[in-house]
Amino acid sequence: MPRVTIKEIARRAGVSKGAVSYALNNQPGVSAATRARVLRVAEEMEWVPNRAARQLSAARSETFGLVLARTAQTLTEEPFYMGFVGGVESVLAERSYALALQVVTNLDEELATYRKWAAERRVDGVIVVDLRVDDPRIPLLRKLGLPAILVGDPELAQGLPCVYSDGTAAMNTALAHVTSLGHRRVARVAGPPEYGDVWIRDRAFAAASSRFGLQVNVIHTDYSADEGASATRDLLASDPRPTAIIYDNDLMAVAGLSVVQGLGACVPRDITLVAWDDSTLCRITHPRLTAMSHNIVGFGAEVTHRLLDLLEGAPPQPHLYSTPLLNIRDSSAPPPPTAPTCNRPPRYAPRPHPTP
Repeated sequence: MPRVTIKEIARRAGVSKGAVSYALNNQPGVSAATRARVLRVAEEMEWVPNRAARQLSAARSETFGLVLARTAQTLTEEPFYMGFVGGVESVLAERSYALALQVVTNLDEELATYRKWAAERRVDGVIVVDLRVDDPRIPLLRKLGLPAILVGDPELAQGLPCVYSDGTAAMNTALAHVTSLGHRRVARVAGPPEYGDVWIRDRAFAAASSRFGLQVNVIHTDYSADEGASATRDLLASDPRPTAIIYDNDLMAVAGLSVVQGLGACVPRDITLVAWDDSTLCRITHPRLTAMSHNIVGFGAEVTHRLLDLLEGAPPQPHLYSTPLLNIRDSSAPPPPTAPTCNRPPRYAPRPHPTP
């Protein structure tokens, strides 16, 4: 695609090339109205800075960028990103690098952030999380010439360098565990279906369920505790209800455990629960939760090391960090032979739905 030049922006905006340069580089010498007009035209023309020229004229910012398209509430509740960012910071601190962390509400805002960072020379590279199938961020990052490490499977990375864990093998392990206990009705409380890692788990769950001959049910959520709890209520109200539930993160699993106990059932005598992203939450509940585990802090550190290597000229390539391991704890047991075994009967009821 031909690169948009300063000369073309100047002609479209009706100003000199010098005025365009001042405006794009946020330097004095033009009025606020002229600066706003130039920036608007540059955005309309999808102008991006010439990276080679930029590197000749300016030193590195010694800053990496990370954009999280999550609600602030989810980020405060979900242990994964606290551990991941901790791993990133542990490496950056050793190099005297900074982390520009931007929280946005949607994908469009994330794309706009990358354009802004590239235009203003804010970051030397970015870490990209929550990959989508046919992710629109990838062609934009190529166009911007912004170095990036993707956190996700090579199948989703479209040739860009990535660091990933083996979600297919992990899902096979989780299902093999519950089927070895005798479970044949297995549900999964999954993350957002547009996320690539959820898509990979969906595919692995369907294939393994067919192979094991299971009766299954999948409910997609936004990864939050509230939706994890709501999905659990719906599953317990279904007929026949599952005897095992696999959750796509630890936060939803803990919320699900609370719902099960609140409805009068016992874990694991009446139902087995398995969490993803093992964290302290899974180890301090009663009973403690069986979980698929990998080193999240180490994962964040590895991603950061790979981005630093990329800036030093390392070839872009995928890197398998880990295959999550199953930590079997107190929430796993064979399915109940007949009825629930608690002293008081379970009170299953579907969540209310709003009337039209």
